[in-house]
Amino acid sequence: MLIPIGYAFYLSLFADRLSGLGFDGYRQVLTGFDNYTDVLADPAARDSVANVARYAAIHIPVMFGGALLIALLLNSATVRLRQLWSLAVFLPYAVPGVIAGLIWGYLYSPGIGPLADVLPFDPFGESGVLPSIVNMATWQWTGYNVIIFYTALQTVPRDVLEAARADGAGALRTALSIKIPMIRPTIFVALVFTTIGSLQLFTEPMVLRTFTGAVTSTWTPSLYIYDAAFIRNDYGRAAAASILLALASALLSALVMRLSSRRSR
Repeated sequence: MLIPIGYAFYLSLFADRLSGLGFDGYRQVLTGFDNYTDVLADPAARDSVANVARYAAIHIPVMFGGALLIALLLNSATVRLRQLWSLAVFLPYAVPGVIAGLIWGYLYSPGIGPLADVLPFDPFGESGVLPSIVNMATWQWTGYNVIIFYTALQTVPRDVLEAARADGAGALRTALSIKIPMIRPTIFVALVFTTIGSLQLFTEPMVLRTFTGAVTSTWTPSLYIYDAAFIRNDYGRAAAASILLALASALLSALVMRLSSRRSR
C-alpha cells in the first residue's frame, strides 16, 4: 500500500517542461509543491469537488434510508420468502458497474428508453444529470448495504426484543429505540465506506459521458485525475490530485469514525 502512495507523491513533485527553447522537447524538472497549488487553484478541480459534494448530499441519505428500511422489513417476523427478497435486492450489486451504467444510459435515452418521457426532468440535461447519476448509484449499492444491515440486525438479542414486546412496544418503536441503536456501529462503518466511495465516484459519470455532454471530462475528482493523467499526460498534476483526494478521504473517514465513537460513548 505504501509503495504506490509513495511513488505517486514522488511523481507529484515533478512536471514536464520544455527545454532548449522548445527544440529539445520536454524534460522532467523538480517543481516541489507547484502541482498541488495548481490543482487547488484550478476552477475545474473545485467544480468537481462541488459536484461530488452535491452527489453525496443526495445519495447517502436516500441510499442509507432505503437500505435500512428494507433491512428492517426483512428482519420483521411477518415477512415471507426472506431469502428470496434478500437475493432480489442484492442482485443489482452483482451487476458490473459499467454494464449497469450502460443499462441506465439506454433507459434514459430519448427514443430508446421509456424513462425520458415520464421523468419530470431531462436525465441528460445540465440539471438532470446529477439525479440520474444518484439514481444509478443508489440502485446498485442499496442491496449491498441491505445485506450489511440485515446481518447486523440478526445479532440483536432476542430476549431484548421480547422484553420490548412485553412492555407494549410496537414494531416501529422497537425499530427506532432498540434495533437501530444496537446496530449503530455497523451503520457508521457502512457510512465510512459510502463516504469514501462517493469521493471516488467514477464509473457512472464516465459511462454517461458517452450519452450526454453535460458530464465533462472533469466532472468528478476521479475523472479530473483520469483526464490529467491519460488525456493530457500531465502525470505530476494527476499524482498531486490523487494525493489530495486520498488525504480528503482519510480526513473524512477519521471524522466519521470520531463521531461514531463519540456517539457510542
